[in-house]
Amino acid sequence: MAGAETMGDLYELLGVRPDATDEEIKRAYRRRARELHPDANGGDQEAEDKFKEVSFAYEVLRDPERRARYDRFGSASFASGAGAAAGGAGFGFDGGLSDLFEAFFGTMAGGPRGRRRGPQQGSDAEVTLHLNFAEAVFGAEKQLSVRLPVTCEECGGGGARPGTQPVACSDCQGTGELRRIRQSLLGQVVTSVACPRCQGSGEVIGDPCPSCRGEGRRMEDREFTVEVPAGVDDGSTLRLAGRGPAGPRGGPNGSLFVHLVVEPDERFERAGDDLHTTLHVGMAQAALGTTLDVETLEDSRQVNVAAGTQTGAVIRLRGLGVPHLRGRGRGDLFVHVVVDTPTDLTARQRELLAELAAERGEEVHGHDGVFSRIRSALS
Repeated sequence: MAGAETMGDLYELLGVRPDATDEEIKRAYRRRARELHPDANGGDQEAEDKFKEVSFAYEVLRDPERRARYDRFGSASFASGAGAAAGGAGFGFDGGLSDLFEAFFGTMAGGPRGRRRGPQQGSDAEVTLHLNFAEAVFGAEKQLSVRLPVTCEECGGGGARPGTQPVACSDCQGTGELRRIRQSLLGQVVTSVACPRCQGSGEVIGDPCPSCRGEGRRMEDREFTVEVPAGVDDGSTLRLAGRGPAGPRGGPNGSLFVHLVVEPDERFERAGDDLHTTLHVGMAQAALGTTLDVETLEDSRQVNVAAGTQTGAVIRLRGLGVPHLRGRGRGDLFVHVVVDTPTDLTARQRELLAELAAERGEEVHGHDGVFSRIRSALS
């Protein structure tokens, strides 16, 4: 294996950012160790070398002092000891072997024996909630109906017929786990897995509850009041902890994830916390200037259109946008001006515009007779 001075970036080896937390680094190492371990790659030499590099990267980055030194000086700061530290498949860890065992084989069985895993937590569930534009902007209380597994009232979630009790699982003697022995390059490794008979609970139901058939939960429709905060956007997700499916046999509830779908508003286009709207202005109004009403989220506001305003001009109304989801204040409302050219002119209006064009020396089509008379009168 290459020394530290020729090794790639340690963060890149683990696939994490330089600002990754200790837990993120630990999870990344476990994932990479499972991918690259020689047992999983049929003795492939390239995978084994990469496995050693990943192990060394984890050894450095898991130690605060060594990580700080690496962040400051790079791999050169470990050049003298890199080979020894990374040699032997990267097993120079201080306590790092337990992380390696756990990464590749699961939880080590050398830990406490005789404990029960207990009921499992319920899985998470997802649901979609539709909001109109105003509800998303200002927040709302919405009623949500969801069909979920809920704790059985007859047995209280235990799964046993009322008046009876579960008994200890004979396969795992009530511990909820079984030990297995596996052979690896490291020798004999003992691991523990959840007991398949009792699903890790340590108990079996001899006389199941007739209402839930021993499951400890039933499917029911439940009503929730969802507090939608002001400023959410289309595609946002709310997590309702403990509102998801109940766990089997009295296990805690999972979470309910509410995906928000926001209906668009024909008046406004949203960009983050800012809003954009269009204001149509007549040709004369744009040329001479005027004051017009603009619709906002709450009411109408007057805006000044300066004389000579062109299509594409933008008027900014501060603080009239969407409330910030995390923090105080609101975004802005941007008013985009469109100068309209009239298309349904009366004869008199056409004559007046022709006079204006002649006064400004602008050539137009279809009014030669009018121009001739105007020029004659002015000469």
